[in-house]
Amino acid sequence: MVTLALGLIAGVAAAGPAAAEETRTVSYRGYQVTVPSDWAVVDLAADPTACVRFDRPAVYLGRSTAQANCPADAAGRSHGLVLEPLVTATPSTPGLLRRVVQDAGVLATAYYEPGAERAAADVLGTGRVVTKSRVAQVAQPAAVAPSIVATGTLKGEAFDACAAPPQATMDAWKPDFQGIGIYISGGVRRCDQPNLTPDWVTTNAGKGWQFLLIDVGLQAPCSTFSAEKKMSAVPATALVQGKTAAANAVAAAQALGFAPRSSIYSDIEHYTSTAACKAAVLSYASGWTQELHARGYQGGVYGSASSVGADFASAFTSTAYTRPDNLWFAHWGSTPVGTSRFVPATTWTNHERVHQYAGDVTETHGGVSMKIDRNYADLTAPPPPVTNFSVTGGSSAATLRWTKPAGITLGQIMIRTAVGSTPPPLVTSGTSVYNGTASLYTMTRLANSASYAFRAWVKDSTGKVSPGADVLLVGTKATATASGAWITYGGSVTVSTTVTRLDGGPLSGAPIVLYAKAKNATAYTAVATVTSDANGVAASVQKPGVSTHYQWGYNGAAGLLGTRSAVALVEVRPGISSYLTPAAIKLGASSNFYGYLTPPHQGTKAYLQRKSGTSWAAAGTGVLSANGKYSFVINPTAKGTYTYRVVWLADADHQGTQTPSKVLTVS
Repeated sequence: MVTLALGLIAGVAAAGPAAAEETRTVSYRGYQVTVPSDWAVVDLAADPTACVRFDRPAVYLGRSTAQANCPADAAGRSHGLVLEPLVTATPSTPGLLRRVVQDAGVLATAYYEPGAERAAADVLGTGRVVTKSRVAQVAQPAAVAPSIVATGTLKGEAFDACAAPPQATMDAWKPDFQGIGIYISGGVRRCDQPNLTPDWVTTNAGKGWQFLLIDVGLQAPCSTFSAEKKMSAVPATALVQGKTAAANAVAAAQALGFAPRSSIYSDIEHYTSTAACKAAVLSYASGWTQELHARGYQGGVYGSASSVGADFASAFTSTAYTRPDNLWFAHWGSTPVGTSRFVPATTWTNHERVHQYAGDVTETHGGVSMKIDRNYADLTAPPPPVTNFSVTGGSSAATLRWTKPAGITLGQIMIRTAVGSTPPPLVTSGTSVYNGTASLYTMTRLANSASYAFRAWVKDSTGKVSPGADVLLVGTKATATASGAWITYGGSVTVSTTVTRLDGGPLSGAPIVLYAKAKNATAYTAVATVTSDANGVAASVQKPGVSTHYQWGYNGAAGLLGTRSAVALVEVRPGISSYLTPAAIKLGASSNFYGYLTPPHQGTKAYLQRKSGTSWAAAGTGVLSANGKYSFVINPTAKGTYTYRVVWLADADHQGTQTPSKVLTVS
């Protein structure tokens, strides 16, 4: 009977295993789902001002964009369902598991606390369509080009409410407030946000509203929240959790139209600090801020002045943590507004503070009442990034160019790099390339066959840092092969290469230069330029006169770093002729072994050798003439058969060579 009564009060039919008093089946527009029997059922058509609260187990039916009667506190998460008409195929986000039920025209959303996604999926798994009212066409979420910076310059009154108000409320409250805090993401966000859409953001930005973006995620290990909602007490794990939360928050911000340079605040509710708990919170916020910086956003933290404020202020100058850019502290009643005894005046001094000075108050403006927290903000946005950031590669060098942002007092441009395709995420990571105020810089001594990712930041005169602008210099790699390791003087060799991009694929249609230097020389000179084919292959036929080192080079282009191949050595052997006349003599007669070395090496020595068993023995030494001629008179002292050859030893320019063997018969 309890189940039936609750269902009728909600204006819906309720059925199912009521006798078990454990579950019930709730129907909405022909879609049925089984839920625990103690979940309340709230019909938003009957009560449009009811707050869709995620901190209570319930089933909410319908969708209302009226001014909801929500609490001011925006943190807390339980589990339940929202069943509403299917208009847009809204995707799931952390803490909200969605199912598009097209046959019933229903969008089912299960909200759950961190770590309980499986339970939410189980509830949605009980759903079934009993009456079809299929939606012919379901809209997909429209792509939004993020263009709004939150927050720009805001020095004045702001409020935050659990749910973004409808437009009528925003218009009624505008004369008295300049900014509004909106809860865009987080697995512990308490209230649904039916009004918070890209159109709502664009409309209110056009009316002069500034926005404070809030993520309500994992809480301090020593907080009063349940264990499933807490960050890890292990600092290294908490840091990773902070990074994950930031990535999700950026996705939510961009889906609403908020661009880089926006600040997003991690809502960490009050906790009683201990050394271990403080370390975890600071690590979580470090990961949060690092990831936001890597994505071009600013990191902020919201919390009680006595916990978050005190802990972060005590670590303000610590290098062990990444300090959040902005601090939003809650200290109700603290005066003067903008100050707290827990947050020294020497911290967050560069327009980086928001003070929540009154909370959980109901106020009426323009005839519309709402429960809010009151804030005073003193904020400015970071400078815009450089534009037209480009890189042109050379041989082991790169020239970077950029356009400095207008309308700011420039402090300096900071550029850092990392080897590979991922730029340094932070101004403290990677390798420093440039710090100055110019618009061009050439970096030298880059490694061969490597890619470099660059990120540039703008620091204004106040010390605030822009989002990073990135450019990638893709490395290239060249091989070098020769058709032979040596040739005879006067012959030719084909020297070839294959040039590839390090991001995959051949470098085609590019000018590839063949460089050469004599074996004993110190400098290369260009001997050919060949355009690579579709496979990145280039080849050149060479006719070296001396032993030569060959190396292929690509000298780079826009976005491409040049490269130099390994060296291919082609040895050149002189041509050598040989004659033995006569080849047969009588004992006591002589024979002449002579020939010519080409090219001539006048004054160098040629060696006559005679074979003795399996080895060769010295038989004479001669000096080459001006035309490279050598000549030896052979006069054996005994009858027999003798085998001779002439050897010329290598010098700096040419490989050594020798004649074929010649046989002399003595009778």
